[in-house]
Amino acid sequence: MDKQLIKNYWFDFLSNKNALDYPLGDITIFGGDPNKLAQLVYEGIKTATTSSYDLYEPSEYMPEVGDYNIILNGKQEPVCITKTLVTEVVPFNQISAEHAYHEGEGTKTLSYWRKVHEDFFKKEYQDAGKKFDYDIPCLCEVFKRVY
Repeated sequence: MDKQLIKNYWFDFLSNKNALDYPLGDITIFGGDPNKLAQLVYEGIKTATTSSYDLYEPSEYMPEVGDYNIILNGKQEPVCITKTLVTEVVPFNQISAEHAYHEGEGTKTLSYWRKVHEDFFKKEYQDAGKKFDYDIPCLCEVFKRVY
């Protein structure tokens, strides 16, 4: 990861702003296909994401409303900056069709979302030595691209 490149990108964003009003939340590389997902965020198609609430480590960043996040592509280069608008914890089996649509992937349907995320979460849970089930708590985040 080229920290100087990322730092320069962030400071370009802040160039005419009061930095205290723009808390940096995280530097994010989406799982799955980072290039495609970063591009969907850049284009304003992907405005939401979901992660497994149970698998966050105590010291790991957890999205908070009002934070600004730098989105990286698969080469770990900055593509855009988002602002977190909403976070909520929802069981996997209660994710809404609206949230699935805002994730912006594939057919944008709930059935597509469930298939892709079930496969993704099963692997994550297995890697963590845990068992996936349909009641796992998911951290749903809604954001907008601001830069």
